Amino acid sequence: MRGFAITLALGGALLLAGCSGGDAGKTAEPSGTNPAPKTTTEKKFTIGVSLPAATHGWTAGAIWWAEEAKKQHPDMNIKVVTAENPEKQVADIETLMAEKVNALVILATESAPLTPVAEKVHEAGILLVNVDRGFTKPVADVFLQGDNVGFGRKSAEFMVQQLKGKGSIIILEGISSTVNTDRVNGAKEVWAKNPGIKILDSQPGNWNRNEALKAMETLLAKHKQVDAIWASDDDMLLGAEQALKEANRTGVWMLGGGGMKDIVKRVMDKDPAIPATVTYSPKMVNDAVNKAVEMLKAGWEAKADRKQEAVISEITVITPENAKDFYFPDSVY
Repeated sequence: MRGFAITLALGGALLLAGCSGGDAGKTAEPSGTNPAPKTTTEKKFTIGVSLPAATHGWTAGAIWWAEEAKKQHPDMNIKVVTAENPEKQVADIETLMAEKVNALVILATESAPLTPVAEKVHEAGILLVNVDRGFTKPVADVFLQGDNVGFGRKSAEFMVQQLKGKGSIIILEGISSTVNTDRVNGAKEVWAKNPGIKILDSQPGNWNRNEALKAMETLLAKHKQVDAIWASDDDMLLGAEQALKEANRTGVWMLGGGGMKDIVKRVMDKDPAIPATVTYSPKMVNDAVNKAVEMLKAGWEAKADRKQEAVISEITVITPENAKDFYFPDSVY
């Protein structure tokens, strides 16, 4: 097991008395009524933050919020690294472990490939805060995530209401992860109770605008009648929208998610192509770093019976009525 100690450097020298005759070598009492002052130097904790590369707007926002955490905690040594794929992220995490970090904040590129290295972090007694995309085993000390089942359920309920219980839809899925699984399953549970909703097809767009564009080009060529697209992400929504324009398809509306400021503005302006979106802020990375800092400063230690703590952020459907509360024009995302 591994604990974290704060090293105190004791300052202040004893005053040595001048000596003569038989008093030579004796130490005199400090002069005056007050002892010499002590100075305290607190060792900086080191926190590694491992994130996916900025392949789309949401992860760019996550990286931005991680960099903001560095500014907010100058008394911490916070190292932010990004990876384009699971292999690179595993290597990054192993490097951070070798550098003896006190804590790791990990947003996985993909859930399954990152779980084995997360287990190593756990076994090494390093504080582990998992954010957004969960591991396939509960090996983190804290799992901070949005309510992805609620994301799927609430967005699907909105879609059913908007379609008045009847219509043909296409699903764009994200990267293979617990986030995607929870969103899709949450939505499908709602649609299963509404037989008037016909799911034409489901393809991965991997939360990436270009990949969503390519997927939708194929899907639109295959399906001549589409009423709505459940994009499950605002970046993928933009890719789907481009595919619709290039195919000269009209009368199709879309539902994304993530709270991208440009999409929120269009909802606020009552754009018929985007009647709503769903909150899912990348600020959760900043919240995860704050949680790690709080736990380290409180004297966190790796115990044999460590249990994963779940921290879940509520999801809200953004409509023209409440969009002003979620529109932040100065944000990076």
